Order: sequence, then structure tokens, then C-alpha cells
Amino acid sequence: MIIPERMSTYINSLDTGNGAFLDELERTAIENYVPVIRPDMQSFLKVLLAIHRPHRILEVGTAIGFSALLMAANTDSDCQITTIENYEKRIPLARENFRLAGMEERITLIPGDAQEILPTLNESFDFIFMDAAKGQYIHFLPEVLRLLRTGGVLVSDNVLQDGDIIESHYAVEQRNRTIYKRMREYLYVLKHTDGLLTSIVAVGDGAAVTVKQAEVSAE
Repeated sequence: MIIPERMSTYINSLDTGNGAFLDELERTAIENYVPVIRPDMQSFLKVLLAIHRPHRILEVGTAIGFSALLMAANTDSDCQITTIENYEKRIPLARENFRLAGMEERITLIPGDAQEILPTLNESFDFIFMDAAKGQYIHFLPEVLRLLRTGGVLVSDNVLQDGDIIESHYAVEQRNRTIYKRMREYLYVLKHTDGLLTSIVAVGDGAAVTVKQAEVSAE
């Protein structure tokens, strides 16, 4: 774990939850091995949203809609969220959860591969939440930065890979080495690209918070 288990347990014990619907959705997701953002990351995301107060959000990686609904619940009622999901079995579940939560008017789900969808989008977004296939972050980045307005915030989740990111290439399981290599490249680009200001924080499984200070090219 990035944070010692006892410390993480204590921090999470202070949390007040996200309301009955989201708390039940999270419980059901965990029981069915569906990935949702970790409790400490949930709290961190809510604080970032309260500070930044975005009006347009893009999410890459919907799963069953938990994080999109969390963001909708913690932004102003005029905030619109666009979310992309490639796993066909989860798309109808996410749409049903948006309906049950009464958020259909605020959340638009686009089914398909983000690599193909991102270039077709032309809106400018205030806040982008990246929580999809970790090995694809580096490939998504040029289009994500194109879509993020100057002054906007990009939050990339799960960037420390349960600590693997600091290990030697040879210490990482072979099946994870491509993701490891791409994530290290991704973090390097975020930290070394002019016009981007990035902090990598050990919350959840690690998050990179990036402010786009000027127009950039991540090609």
C-alpha cells in the first residue's frame, strides 16, 4: 500500500460517506469486483471540485458510473459531465445508475474507445478525471490536453500502481511491465512539459493533479 494500512483505515474512519444512494452503489460495486475510486481518493476529489468549481467535466473511464455521480453530487447543478466507457457490459449499468440518481440530464455517457472518441470532441473542459486503462494514459494525453482549457485541472488516478512505480523494471511482474513503463513516461511528461504544473500525491493508489497554465503540446 502507498499509505500504511492503519493510517488509511484511520483516515477513512473519519469520512461521513456520500449519501445513501452512492454508499449503496459503492458497496455493491465492491461486492461484485467492479473498480471504484478509493475512499481517500473520493474525499480528495470532492475537495478539488469544491475549490475549482468546474462547469464542464470530462471523465475517461465510467465503469458503473460511481465517480461521475460523485462528481455530479459535488458540483453546482449547472455542471455538465461527459464520460467515456469502452466496456460494453458496464455501459447499461452506468446509464441505469444515472437514471436512478436523477442525473440523466447532467451526465452524458459516450460508449466506445477513448482513443477514438477523444479526437472527435471539440468542447473545452474545466476539469478532466482520468481513470481508465492505466497503460493508455500516455496515449490519451495529447487529446486530453487539447480539450482541457487553460487554467483547467487534470486529475489522473492510480498512477503509483500499488508502489510498483518505484521498483526496478525487473522487480515488476512481467505482465505489468508495459503499464509500468508507460506510467513512468506519463508522469515524466506531466512533470516536464512547459505549461503544465503537476503534483503527484500519495492518496489512494496515487494521483497526479495537473494545472494547464498555458497551451501545450504533449506529442
